[in-house]
Amino acid sequence: MLFPTMLVGSYPQPDWLIDRAKLAGRFPPRVRARELWRIPEPFLEEAQNDATLVAIRAQEEAGLDIVTDGEIRRESYSNRFATALEGVDLDNPGTALDRSGHPNPVPRVVGPIRRMHAVEVEDLRFLRAHTDRKVKITVPGPFTMSQQAQIDHYGGSRELAAMDYAAAVNEEIKDLIAAGADIVQIDEPYMQARPGDARAYGLRALNRALEGVEGTTAVHICFGYAAIIHERPEAYSFLPELAGCSCQQISIETAQSNLDCKVLATLPGKKIIVGVIDLSKVEVESPETVAARIRRALEHVPAENVLVAPDCGMKYLPRDSAFGKLKSMVAGARMVREELQGR
Repeated sequence: MLFPTMLVGSYPQPDWLIDRAKLAGRFPPRVRARELWRIPEPFLEEAQNDATLVAIRAQEEAGLDIVTDGEIRRESYSNRFATALEGVDLDNPGTALDRSGHPNPVPRVVGPIRRMHAVEVEDLRFLRAHTDRKVKITVPGPFTMSQQAQIDHYGGSRELAAMDYAAAVNEEIKDLIAAGADIVQIDEPYMQARPGDARAYGLRALNRALEGVEGTTAVHICFGYAAIIHERPEAYSFLPELAGCSCQQISIETAQSNLDCKVLATLPGKKIIVGVIDLSKVEVESPETVAARIRRALEHVPAENVLVAPDCGMKYLPRDSAFGKLKSMVAGARMVREELQGR
């Protein structure tokens, strides 16, 4: 089917589960932020399961072809995995600059980074058990995690840390695919934020994370959450380089940035997950607007290589807005699909 639709990763968590005002009032946490949850610890897992079911059903009702767990159990896209690794001092966080240049509490790496156990496999199994549609799950990328940490081990080398993060991500991806994931997406927003380091060693770390993986993988690269980082550059600082990545799919944003889609021609052979939903606005765009954004990509990418998604995670949107945007996205994809099939 042309233009299969999906989330990038996150769907809004219910207000009864998480304090959304606190969530919106801070940069996405890199260390654990248990104070965000409204549910006491003894009941939190059950509540997260219930909220995940709500997110799955919302995606199905909106008509998405590929479903995620909405990242409902996560305080941020990266901290659930990054804080589960050996070599990190969780009791004494470090400090690193976020992508907007502000200091942020982050994991402090005090020893070799190692994956001690599967982190998201049970999340994937829960998702797989509660939908008959294709499923996708996301993991933070090794380059991004190396940038979101204070590196006290490895002689302070982020490059050496990134390679061990990559080995940990590689193990997780293989277990996720074995557990039934149709797509595993690696989130690497810091490749856009710090392109110099990304060119120096980020792509090598990313390919190490994908080494020996048998299954469909995607890499998401973006300009940051629209609710937090408002200004959008006109072009990616790091994107054509991903032609050298061994993943099958590249997830990019085009809606809020009004990206010149000719850059997509620099990624021959890759399937492109085209971001067509502007997350900086609560208002739901029309299917016609979505269709126009898809058509822009089709000038540079074969239709069979285009998938459709929001620009980034929908975590910070009101739930009714997110649901409306997904329905509009599905309708817009259907419009363009019918146009092409009617020729």
